[in-house]
Amino acid sequence: MIDTTSFKQAMSQFASGVTVVTTIFEDKPIGITATAFTSLSADPPLILINLGKKLFTHQVVTDSGIFAVNILSTAQKELGMRFAGMIPNVTDRFEGVVTETAVTGSPLFKDALGWLDCRTWATYDGGDHTIFVGRVAAAHAVTSGAPLVYHNRQWQQAAALD
Repeated sequence: MIDTTSFKQAMSQFASGVTVVTTIFEDKPIGITATAFTSLSADPPLILINLGKKLFTHQVVTDSGIFAVNILSTAQKELGMRFAGMIPNVTDRFEGVVTETAVTGSPLFKDALGWLDCRTWATYDGGDHTIFVGRVAAAHAVTSGAPLVYHNRQWQQAAALD
C-alpha cells in the first residue's frame, strides 16, 4: 500500500484548473477553493467535484443539494488563496467579491472565466472525500482571459505551445 505522502507528491504533478465551489448556508454565502473538478457528461450536462468529508462546505452541499463552480483566471489568484484559507485574518471570504445568482441561489463570481450553477444529481463515496455529481442548471463563460492553474503546489498560468 502506498503512503499518503508519496500519493500526494505524485498527484502534485498533475496540473489542475483552480475553481471556487460556492453554496448558501442560512442565507449566507460560503465557498472553498477546489481543484478536483471536471466535466462528466454533455447530455445531460453533468460535472463532478470532490470535497473532503471533514469540510464544512461538504456538509452544506450535502444538506442543500446545490452548489456552483466558479472557474478562476490568473487575475484571481488572491481569490483562490483567500478561499483556500491561505490568507491570514480573513473573516469574510466574500468581502469585495462581486457575485450574482442564477437558478440555485449559489454565489456566482461575475469576474470568473466561467461558472456552472448546479443541483446535486448523485453522490458517491470516495474514501475521505465525497464525489458530488452536479446537474448543470445554468452556465456562463467569457471568451478572454487565462485560467489559473495549480501545479506542484504552486499557483501558475497555462501557456500555449507553438
